[in-house]
Amino acid sequence: MLVTKSNFYYRFAKLIFGLAIYGTGLGMMVHAGIGIPPWDVLAQGLSIQSTLTFGQATIAVSLIVMLFWIPLKVKPGIGSILNAILVGLFADLTMPLWPEIDNYGLNLLLFIAGLLVIAYATGLYISCGFGKGPRDGLMMGLAKKFNAPFWITRTTVEIIVVTIGFLLGGQVREGTLLFALTIGYLNQLSMRLFGLADKSGRV
Repeated sequence: MLVTKSNFYYRFAKLIFGLAIYGTGLGMMVHAGIGIPPWDVLAQGLSIQSTLTFGQATIAVSLIVMLFWIPLKVKPGIGSILNAILVGLFADLTMPLWPEIDNYGLNLLLFIAGLLVIAYATGLYISCGFGKGPRDGLMMGLAKKFNAPFWITRTTVEIIVVTIGFLLGGQVREGTLLFALTIGYLNQLSMRLFGLADKSGRV
């Protein structure tokens, strides 16, 4: 495919939009208050067991994850770097916009909506071709390495991560379990939507 300036700008704008709605979805889940995603449980646990703030722990986890890219031969891109910066920024910007909800059912719906937004955003920003996010790169690298469906790879890793985070003192609630059990399959559907995976879920 011929890469032109207009094509580059379009893909870059789509990348920023994908990361923005990813951060929005994350903010929705955090605001719901019924649990946080597994990787955030790990970062929270690391923060509790060290002198790092939650944000610093999140960056540390991302850097550690990207070290595992090396044996999996996953190449980083500008999207990999922007993912680490912008997702948290957009989460912080959008969280105050959501009203306080004193109703469990509505908070559960907000969490599920955020989950669906994140799944869609993942396929969107990866399809831009600017590199994967730290965690997505690890999942896709493992899926290719073991020739396994993406949803199985992601679900397995998410369960391991949330277990370690919990043992370190991170918060685990029903939303965490819901995220861990469904995000892999939802991301697989998203990647199929954007032509990144076949019908069997292989990337």
